[in-house]
Amino acid sequence: MRFTPLVEEYRGGVLENVHYGAIAIVDEKGHILYSAGDPEHVTFLRSAAKPFQAMPAMKRRIDEVYGLAGHETALFAASHRGEAFHIEALESMLDKTGIKEEALHCCATYPLNEEAKAQRHRDREAKRKIFHNCSGKHTGLIALCKRMGWDEHTYYDPNHPVQQEIVQTLASFAEVPEASIPQGVDGCGLPIFALPLHKIAYSFLKLACPDLIEDTDTRDAAARMARLMNEYPDMIADTKFVCSELLKDSNLTAKGGAKGVYGIGLRKERLGISLKVSDGSEQVWPCIIASILESIGYGNQETIDRLYKLVPNTIVNDGGTEVGERRAVFKLKA
Repeated sequence: MRFTPLVEEYRGGVLENVHYGAIAIVDEKGHILYSAGDPEHVTFLRSAAKPFQAMPAMKRRIDEVYGLAGHETALFAASHRGEAFHIEALESMLDKTGIKEEALHCCATYPLNEEAKAQRHRDREAKRKIFHNCSGKHTGLIALCKRMGWDEHTYYDPNHPVQQEIVQTLASFAEVPEASIPQGVDGCGLPIFALPLHKIAYSFLKLACPDLIEDTDTRDAAARMARLMNEYPDMIADTKFVCSELLKDSNLTAKGGAKGVYGIGLRKERLGISLKVSDGSEQVWPCIIASILESIGYGNQETIDRLYKLVPNTIVNDGGTEVGERRAVFKLKA
């Protein structure tokens, strides 16, 4: 692993912490234009894979089959954080598809959003499977299985038709052999896949610019999924998270995953970006992504400002007093 310092954090003028990682930026041919650290570093996509895991359902127009609204369908690709509007949409999805909540393979938990979690505790509610951030993805996969006549109880098995199609889809986006993709088990219990960073960047570029996709059905599915992510950004994460902030920019498609991995596609510039923070930190994503966008001369300053507002580079203590700062310290090299 060849990581480089991405972000340094200072307290009282003293270097307190360094976040290492790697970055890859590719063009529409998949060529690496810029990088920091090793762009060949192989990492699991984790939840950054969700837009691609949604492709089989989107290709069959499962949303139309079951009459799902746009904000509900967006949850196929979401890492929702359990706010009330997420749960309302998920309950509607279960009702429309006839899926029982207990059929979801993800575990019962509480919402990731702290305010939503606190409210569930105040209301003395038990953990639920639809509180899990991956429940929209699971609902979409089960709905697809119902439509296709596939076994609905083993949809998480790597040998299940839906999982086989997902790995085929990812291989097609990344333009790598299926056999070359390492697999593991994600936090929600589904198979998850690893790719070199530059291939993750290329996959997100295709999601943003589906004209680069050869297969007509996949091209249409990618365009529809990406459009829904932009139309309903708060469904993809929540009202205070980097994915939703980036997706408010119609020029971008973006999705992060656990352990510090992130993918972005830029439509107008026809660029793909991916990054990995080696310690898995998500807090430094805004600092890194904003710095990348500034480095490439990105034209939408409003998007960059939203990132810095979400997680300011000023570090404050528990009482709100300024005590330090974080700095992006990487240099993109051609």
